Amino acid sequence: MKKGIEKSEETVFVNPYEAPAAGRGALLYSAKTLLHEKALITGAQALRHMNQPDGFDCPGCAWPEPGAGHVSHFEFCENGVKAIAAETTTKRVTREFFAQHTVSELLTKEGYWLEQQGRLVEPMRYDRATDKYVPISWDELFKRLGASLRALSHPDEAVFYTSGRTSNEAAFLYQLFGRTFGTNNFPDCSNMCHESSGVALNETVGVGKGTVTLEDFEKADAIFVVGQNPGTNHPRMLGELQRAAKRGCQIVVINPLREKGLLEFLHPQDALAMVTGRATSMSTLYLQPKVGGDFAVFTGMMKIVLARAEIDSSLIDSKFIADHTVGFDEAMAQVRATSWADILDQSGLTRAQIEMAADVYLKSKGVIACWAMGITQTKHAVATIQQLVNLMLLRGNVGRPGAGLCPVRGHSNVQGDRTMGIYEKPAPAFLDGLDRVFGAEGFVAPRKNGYDVVEAIEAMHKRRAKVFIAMGGNFAAATPDSDVTEEALRRCTVTAHVTTKLNRSHLVTGEEAYILPCLGRSERDIRGGTPQKVTVEDSMSMVHASEGRKTPASPELMSEPAIVCAVARAALPDSKLPWEAWADDYSQLRDRIAEMMPAFKDFNERIKTPGGFYLGNTAAERKWSVVGGKARFTDAPLPMLSVPEGALRLMTLRSHDQYNTTIYGLDDRYRGVYNERRVIFMHPLDIAERGLESGSRVDLTSVWEDGARREAKDFKVIEYDIPRGCSASYFPETNVLVPLNAFTARSQTPLSKWIPVRVKAR
Repeated sequence: MKKGIEKSEETVFVNPYEAPAAGRGALLYSAKTLLHEKALITGAQALRHMNQPDGFDCPGCAWPEPGAGHVSHFEFCENGVKAIAAETTTKRVTREFFAQHTVSELLTKEGYWLEQQGRLVEPMRYDRATDKYVPISWDELFKRLGASLRALSHPDEAVFYTSGRTSNEAAFLYQLFGRTFGTNNFPDCSNMCHESSGVALNETVGVGKGTVTLEDFEKADAIFVVGQNPGTNHPRMLGELQRAAKRGCQIVVINPLREKGLLEFLHPQDALAMVTGRATSMSTLYLQPKVGGDFAVFTGMMKIVLARAEIDSSLIDSKFIADHTVGFDEAMAQVRATSWADILDQSGLTRAQIEMAADVYLKSKGVIACWAMGITQTKHAVATIQQLVNLMLLRGNVGRPGAGLCPVRGHSNVQGDRTMGIYEKPAPAFLDGLDRVFGAEGFVAPRKNGYDVVEAIEAMHKRRAKVFIAMGGNFAAATPDSDVTEEALRRCTVTAHVTTKLNRSHLVTGEEAYILPCLGRSERDIRGGTPQKVTVEDSMSMVHASEGRKTPASPELMSEPAIVCAVARAALPDSKLPWEAWADDYSQLRDRIAEMMPAFKDFNERIKTPGGFYLGNTAAERKWSVVGGKARFTDAPLPMLSVPEGALRLMTLRSHDQYNTTIYGLDDRYRGVYNERRVIFMHPLDIAERGLESGSRVDLTSVWEDGARREAKDFKVIEYDIPRGCSASYFPETNVLVPLNAFTARSQTPLSKWIPVRVKAR
């Protein structure tokens, strides 16, 4: 337990969940959530408009909506209900609340308690003398924040963080403001999740996004789901997998934990199935490698493909390899040189299991590979994803119908934020485009790379960065090395957070601190007397409009685009860019985006189409935007991973009542855990070996080369189906165990899926 945090004293219990994923349980829990948030009416009304052509986009995950020809009044899942219940709650955090609680007192509360207090309703300023937040007018807040930015000795002393729920319009304005100010310091949540995917894919196929669309899922013969738990993190994906399974598509799961949603699923909108209780069996094959063992699995599968291709050369797409790729011989020489002994040792699987996966791959004409944080946050994440790309290239499974690469994103617009320029290492072509379109108004793009998340924390800690502004998110809870991160934030002169609800980051203050409450995705946004739309991009490069319908939680709330424009005007009084016009009419901004980026041509017209428009993907068209103009095989050797004797490989994960760092409840229904978050899932033999039993209370200590002592205290041991030597626990409670300098090579993504820990009874 984080020092000083209060904990609920209600009874903790474990009860294995026997029902299929979703089904009646999801319906009942959705209703319970709306009631708990006192949002039964407001939430139900909002859900009618969520993911509808004339409504707003779900603020949850980035899984795409069906195309224009699909009509349903229920395009949401249990997670979407939780997100909307939280946003449409009738509970409020008022000035009276802040008058009753000091920041020091609020810091002792759990994240769940803070979330449950409700919506923020007016801008607030931290008063250090009283240790309380006090009201401040918007005009005064912008005046002070602008003055603090202008007082910096260099633009790089400002850090502009972004969470993945920010709209395309707000994200574009945010990066334009920051770059007008003079910095590329745009760390974002991608740095902590799919950055490894972006690096790996850009180097191999020339585009850092997935190459598939929903239509490909309707045509695939096999879908590999690797290091991903869609039942909790992307529930609407289960519907797509169910349809695939029913038509005979083979679904292979490669994941250390057995997850309910990948075993059986009952669609809540299937009336007959709901009556009969007949669930769909989801996986053809379920493999449970060691944490970090995926590289070895992919290598083993390729060895089998190569061996069988010596007998039947048609098993490899030689024409595709010759016409569209480079590096094949070197990569395959590395695969052939890797011993089966090392593959089995590193994967934790048997050769027979790997052969079964290879059989499915070889018998399938079209294969889709999906993955998420189970790969991206491991020690050799970039190389592992590239080994998966190698496997897919072997049989031409990129750039044709029913096949391709599918990194499954988290936040609803995290991919769109990157498209809009939220990136600390912007491409020269993007900066050139900004200069071309906005240069006449005095804009000159900075060219020096900025800070990512890890670098931003280091800069704040060393006082090289002094003003931290967050567009959403919960930076203190989402980042590694919690104590170091919080100390870094406290060393800032100013911390400011654009947000809808209270979280821990708002309480870890700089010398000055501000809370800027904004509209939620479901709320009406009226500027200049005209309702405004924003846009988002989903995981499959579809861009569509989002227009809130609900009355805002408070008349004091401002939209994210309006807030960014107001800060820009205050910090850049001499700027010739039309911030005020953009704040009042987002369509004017979209016209400028369309002028800059060809993929957004006729932006305002195309978002009128139900379902939006497809941005396109060069790799999906087999146009390889990499050096040499061809897709690249890579030839990294098999990483030989191990942990100190007696230690376990710990991976962090979400509970079912959680979305990223937002805690909606204290249950993890599918894993059978109720009213507790401080748990560690372990193999029964690992529990016994340490003289423990299920239910024992333990402390966790991570083991790193720097020798620093990092502890997470008072966790409950839970027996679970997980490989020997591996364990799992929830974040953000275990983020304290990850050092700031422990990240995957080349992407600097924190090693949240590779934490060597010792477990000790209390």
